[in-house]
Amino acid sequence: MREKIDEEMSFLDHLEELRWTILRSLIALFVGMILCFIVAKYILNFLTLPAVNMDPPLTLQVLKVQGMFTVYLEIGFFGGIILSLPYILYEIWKFISPGLKPEERHHVFPLIGAATLLFLVGVSFAYLIILPFALKFFTGLAPTEISTNIAIDFYIGFTIRLMAIFGIIFELPVLSFGLGKVGLLTSALMKKYRRHAVVIIFLLAGILTPPDPMTQIMLGVPLLLLYELSIYVVKLVEKKEAEDLAEEDAGPSPTPQPEIFRSQENPPPEDAN
Repeated sequence: MREKIDEEMSFLDHLEELRWTILRSLIALFVGMILCFIVAKYILNFLTLPAVNMDPPLTLQVLKVQGMFTVYLEIGFFGGIILSLPYILYEIWKFISPGLKPEERHHVFPLIGAATLLFLVGVSFAYLIILPFALKFFTGLAPTEISTNIAIDFYIGFTIRLMAIFGIIFELPVLSFGLGKVGLLTSALMKKYRRHAVVIIFLLAGILTPPDPMTQIMLGVPLLLLYELSIYVVKLVEKKEAEDLAEEDAGPSPTPQPEIFRSQENPPPEDAN
């Protein structure tokens, strides 16, 4: 019944459904922002730990009247995205699910879980590994006679952007799964351009990280692993598609006849005597 209703929906009905999908997602984001805004002080203490743990500690200052308010807004927005991400992905799936096959709909919850987990892994990787190296490098450029006092809003903005970039980059396997499903990406194509991908990955690592070989390797190696994982994911998609196509070509298996009909079709030979 659901599929029949979806087939009869007009273009305006789809636009209305899209409007409600966006509205519900924005409401979820707003609720997440409010929750994070309430505990923004604790999140701020957590985000400033890498600066506090430096030797010597990095001095953070409020240089604008609205500086702390801007910081709390950024924390609330980014935290709201993380909290509402599973629900937003679920809303997106609900909108596109009528155009999917029944067997494809079974992938939704694993995909939502994988996308959320990979985003959190990317954010954690940036916070625990990349951020300390980046702070040490950039502050180390200042001469000894210049004190490194950083505006708190610039520090939080830099930290959040860095974590968001890595969270998005770590979504590569999920993105590859989607592109493989619609036929826009193949494992053969990814293997063919693997060398190009290696160059692009380390070029990207050089842009996103300080020009420190160790830091670039620490970013480039996980990206290479994500690329290889994406090839494996696309291979699985292709294998499943090939199996489904083979089943469709084979058609339904013949229904076995009862034993009584088989015995009538092939009667036993009569006794010659």
